[in-house]
Formats: sequence, structure tokens, C-alpha cells
Amino acid sequence: MRLFLIRHGQTPSNVLGALDTGHPGPGLTDLGLEQATALAGAFADRPLDAIFASTLVRTHHTAEPLSRAAGLELQVLKGVHEIEAGSLEMRTDRPSIMRYVETAYAWSKGEYDPRMPDGPDGHDFFGRFDSDVNAISAAGLDSAALVSHGAAIRVWTAHRSTGFDGNLAVDYVLANTGVVELEGSSSEGWRLVSWDGLVTRAAKGKPAAT
Repeated sequence: MRLFLIRHGQTPSNVLGALDTGHPGPGLTDLGLEQATALAGAFADRPLDAIFASTLVRTHHTAEPLSRAAGLELQVLKGVHEIEAGSLEMRTDRPSIMRYVETAYAWSKGEYDPRMPDGPDGHDFFGRFDSDVNAISAAGLDSAALVSHGAAIRVWTAHRSTGFDGNLAVDYVLANTGVVELEGSSSEGWRLVSWDGLVTRAAKGKPAAT
């Protein structure tokens, strides 16, 4: 199947550079709403069988124009929300942001034990995110879109897919409403086809990196 992982549109906390990961979270800025509308247009020629979003409000606002345009009901999943910041929540200072990024980066390399301050570890994150992706994969769909969150998408894709030469979790920022395209299944593995418009080596017919 084709699985499209989509980051939500811009939020006020994105503008502030804050570690905003709590529920239900903020909505979108005016620019974020424009991005959500443009996202629906970008999928006009890419048929979808299902559209999913996390439990956070910003993913609902991002997915709703796409859901309407595709004539599909938006389905909410409990496990694909953002990586919780714990006691770093709403911090904007560089040391806090680096602590968050470095912990998530460790998870992307398979080091699950590091824990966010007063928050989850990698076992917690991959357990919940994998569970929802596995359910999507097992549903017999040809294609699906999942609107989720920047850090969550970067860490999960870096660890669970092949086909890219580079460090997705650290070096490749995913813009608001950026799209990551995967091909495969949870049982057979996921191959990264494109990262926000960047076509991977595997998609060009070259051997996939592991």
C-alpha cells in the first residue's frame, strides 16, 4: 500500500518555537489554514481510500479540507500524536529543545531507553505509533493519508523505513503540511518513496539503503 504521513499546518506554538505537545493542543494560524486548503488540492490527482488524524486539534483542522475533498470520513487514531515533551512542555529555550531533539534522535537509532524528562521513552513512543500504523496496514487499503506531527513522523520514519541515504530524524526538517510517502506494509517493511518532494534513491530504481 501507499501510506502518506503528513505534518499538520502551522500553529501559534510553531511560530513561537515552543515544545507544545499536550492535548488537545492549539488550532492553526491563518497560514496554517491556508496550508490545509492547499494540501487538499495537492491530493486532487492522488486517490485515497482513508484519511486518519491524531487526537490533537491541529491535525483535525489540517485533515478536514482533504477529507471533504476526497469524500472520506476523518478517522481519529489514539497512538499517532506528537512525542510528549514531559517537563519540557512549552519551553522555548535552546537547552530544552536540544534535550528533546537528542532524546528523540536516540530513539530513531534504536536506543529506546532514554526518556524525556518526566515523559515517555522510546518503547512508549514506538509501541503506540506502531500499533496504529499496523492497524492501517492490516485494513486492506491501497492508499491512506495520516496527518500527524513533525517529530513523531521524523523519528518513526527514520527507524521504520528503508530507502534513504541520510539522517531523517536530524538533518531533514519536515515543513508544515509536508508529505512523506511510503510504500509497503508493516509485515513486509516500509520503503521511503519521497520526503516532502525529495525522491529517494530506492524510488529511482537504485538499491534501498538500510
